[in-house]
Amino acid sequence: MNMSNKQTGFTLIEMMIVVAIMAIMSAMLAPTLFNQVSKAEKARTASDIRQIESALKFYRLDNYRYPTQSQGLQALIAAPSGSEATSWNGPYLETVPKDAWKQDYRYANPGTHGKPVEVYTLGADNTQGGTDSNADWGSWNVNE
Repeated sequence: MNMSNKQTGFTLIEMMIVVAIMAIMSAMLAPTLFNQVSKAEKARTASDIRQIESALKFYRLDNYRYPTQSQGLQALIAAPSGSEATSWNGPYLETVPKDAWKQDYRYANPGTHGKPVEVYTLGADNTQGGTDSNADWGSWNVNE
């Protein structure tokens, strides 16, 4: 009687080597993945800002001026009260979109970067300044 007591399977060392290889590969791919997400956020932000700017231009064509700071971007959706928008012919947008980080876009009239009005977002951290996804993105730099 020849009884074989040999077991098949992976040893603990082999499993640890496989896990280590997977961790190294993940670490190498993570920056590429995060970079693609950041590019998508920037592209969406640029598209939204251009769309809002276009709506602001149509508003200006009808009303001979941009919405005031107090009227804000809501003037693109519903007619502002008062005599400042008597030729309002909107809505110029169905809704004002949220930025890629689920924050409201901001509006400045007058603009501070050489444009009459500006639409911008403060980025992922929702505070002024920052870099990468925390950077401020606005009508003055959407093409960068």
